[in-house]
Amino acid sequence: PVRTGLVQSLAHPGGNITGFTNFEASMGSKWLELLKEIAPRTTRVALIFNPDTHSGQFFQTLEAAGPSIGIESVQTPVHNAAEIERALASFGEEANAGLVAMPDIFTTVHSDLIISLATKYRLPAVSWIRSFAASGGLMSYGIDPFDLYRRAASYVDRILKGDKPADLPVQQPTKFDFVINLKTAKALGLTVPPSLLAAADEVIE
Repeated sequence: PVRTGLVQSLAHPGGNITGFTNFEASMGSKWLELLKEIAPRTTRVALIFNPDTHSGQFFQTLEAAGPSIGIESVQTPVHNAAEIERALASFGEEANAGLVAMPDIFTTVHSDLIISLATKYRLPAVSWIRSFAASGGLMSYGIDPFDLYRRAASYVDRILKGDKPADLPVQQPTKFDFVINLKTAKALGLTVPPSLLAAADEVIE
């Protein structure tokens, strides 16, 4: 919100806009950590996104976190289904490769294709939204949108009662969900460590 000019700062929006952000940049490092834990040999990870619809806000976090755990993050821009297929087929030829489906309306719309190709090319994959894991992706880690909806109702109430948006701090996510799809892990030949199973909010079998 600050970088795009919607608000002056998170603490003091200053205008007629406030609300709740639905992304947190630190999630980027968590995606890599989860891939490394479930597939320890992973050394290169494709970050698949559409440059026309993705904000790019996670790249710095991902690229900073990668070296400490031995992972190189590779920005992989795609614009259509054909480019997704070519990109994942190419990455699938590499040993010890993985995949992050970046937060992006484009990757969400094409998640079924991304999931099927990740399975076909045996790429351990993680995304930010629960539906990714629920639809057959290996893992998801991200904010709980329903928690944001519930919290946003309190701001609606306050504004209707006279509070000014300029005085209501922009709130960031506080609740995150981690989901593992065990069926997909088995299909990829991965053994899920007990520590990951214990940390998961949901395990799909």
